[in-house]
Amino acid sequence: MIPLLHDFSGEAVLIFGGGPVGARKARRFAREARVVVVSPAFTDAEFGDAERVRAAPSPDDVPEWFERIAPALAIAATDDEAVNDAVARVARERGTLHNRADRSGGAVERSHLDVTVPATVRDDPVLMAVATGGTSPALSRYLRERFEEEFAGVGAMATLTGELREQLREDTPAEQRRAAVRAVVRSDRVWKALGDGTHTAEQEAQSVISDVLSGMNER
Repeated sequence: MIPLLHDFSGEAVLIFGGGPVGARKARRFAREARVVVVSPAFTDAEFGDAERVRAAPSPDDVPEWFERIAPALAIAATDDEAVNDAVARVARERGTLHNRADRSGGAVERSHLDVTVPATVRDDPVLMAVATGGTSPALSRYLRERFEEEFAGVGAMATLTGELREQLREDTPAEQRRAAVRAVVRSDRVWKALGDGTHTAEQEAQSVISDVLSGMNER
């Protein structure tokens, strides 16, 4: 499977299943889309801003829910395999992206409409994602936690280097500009300043850039 980023703003996500998995999926998507969760009962968990509809759809009821919500993405997260099968079938018939939370990736025949939802770390404007093909959610969760720890401040680094690129674009040759920005990204001094939450990160970055450009100009 090839990872892609998809903008769900202004779209609807339809989730069948109100258990822990459905709640987790709802929290994930409710930040950017209208989310409707259909279930006869709901776990005692946070569903974000999702709309919860208490209903127990049978497989024959699934098409009606697709008609009502017109989702850009449907998620099957119930403990009823027949309902999950119906969600996948109707989604394929309608050309709708869908995710089955009850199947691991290696054992399922997929189409281009099947998607997996990776574990993500978001520190705007950076988004990092990891997936194990559905084979090991525990490993995905562990790697996400490691990413959060290892790359603290990555959003601030992206913002800083983006601003520096624009500054350098005016009067710095492309080769030197690329080398300078790479040096900033790899600088322990800059990362430390970002992690400390101080206002010295830009000063440290400018110092790194100055050293790089001076060295290249002396060649």
